[in-house]
Amino acid sequence: MKLVGNILWVMAYELRSILRSLPVLLVMGGGVFLYGLLYNYMYSPNVLRDVPVVVVDQSRTSLSRHYLRLLDATPQVSVHQHSADMYEALQYMKRGDVYGILYLPADFDERVGRGEEAVFLTHNTTMTFLYDAALQEASSSALLALNDVVRPRQLVFLNPNAVPSIVATRGMGVQGVAMFNSLGGYADYLIPGVLMVILFQTLLMVISMRCGREAELQMRPLLPFENSGLWGRGSVAIVVGKALVYVGLYSLFSVFLLGLLPLVFDLPHLADAWLLVQILIPYLLGTAFFGLACSPFFKDSDSPLLLIAFFSVGLLFLSGISYPLELMPWPWRVLHCLLPAPVGVLAFVKANSMGASLVDIQGEWLLLWLQCVVYFCLACLFYKKTGCN
Repeated sequence: MKLVGNILWVMAYELRSILRSLPVLLVMGGGVFLYGLLYNYMYSPNVLRDVPVVVVDQSRTSLSRHYLRLLDATPQVSVHQHSADMYEALQYMKRGDVYGILYLPADFDERVGRGEEAVFLTHNTTMTFLYDAALQEASSSALLALNDVVRPRQLVFLNPNAVPSIVATRGMGVQGVAMFNSLGGYADYLIPGVLMVILFQTLLMVISMRCGREAELQMRPLLPFENSGLWGRGSVAIVVGKALVYVGLYSLFSVFLLGLLPLVFDLPHLADAWLLVQILIPYLLGTAFFGLACSPFFKDSDSPLLLIAFFSVGLLFLSGISYPLELMPWPWRVLHCLLPAPVGVLAFVKANSMGASLVDIQGEWLLLWLQCVVYFCLACLFYKKTGCN
């Protein structure tokens, strides 16, 4: 009963401290709601088709015109206008008539004729990164198609002894099939993993700010009941009480991030609610225990924010959704297993985007629970060592 009383007291103490801290509330509200909405609005078009672009063709040759016809035939962009120079093209972009500019230099045909690498420049609006991706993909695809037409003419630049072997070699056919992103959309591929990273990052920020503030004041919660042994000093009560508050708050935020936003922005949501709960319980608990176990490194409430905020790309990389986990060097695979975010992201994407069941993600699910046990013990040892009562 004393342990339960201490846990309830710590929960009330921690919740009261969070509600009284404006910086913590700003991180929680801004990080979860604004960060989640911002990412979805940035990639809300998902798949762009026929993005209007303006072309500045300084070459004015049959080869450059052939390249532009290939560019216009791609599904990503549509040649809306031709301009005499970059100044005129920029005016089209400023008026919002086009979202990108393709510039072909005067020596485009000459460089190709000499067997050199062709050069072209692209300029895009920053309204969304998808416009840049569309123009880059379309220009590269058109250049590859042009290369298939021009390449046979470049045999004159090769060693005559090498020509027969090159001609006899069959080309390699490459076909890519997106297993859980049939439309090729950037939002369908990226945003589900980002939403899980947002939960991890903001929760870790909140814990670091609270622990850093306690370190600045050199204080710990003064528990109302005394105990003995491991329970003495209130280490277990403090760790469990704090973790339950964080998990409770972020369970509500998860409904917004993982339940509402996928419906509003038409993101993949194949997993049922019970499966998501089974993933989120060890994920949030593991993140909370991980943050509390890292408490000795939080000496103030500000500096951790500068470090944690830049982990998004690294965490997505470690998850294995952007680069195969099997091809990573072993130190990165070890780091994948040590952090809750990469494991949780991989489990969530498998369940929510690929339709996997709990049996299919059993390895990630058990690893999350193992992280909970390990980081819970480390957090208790830290609070026992520092003295809490």
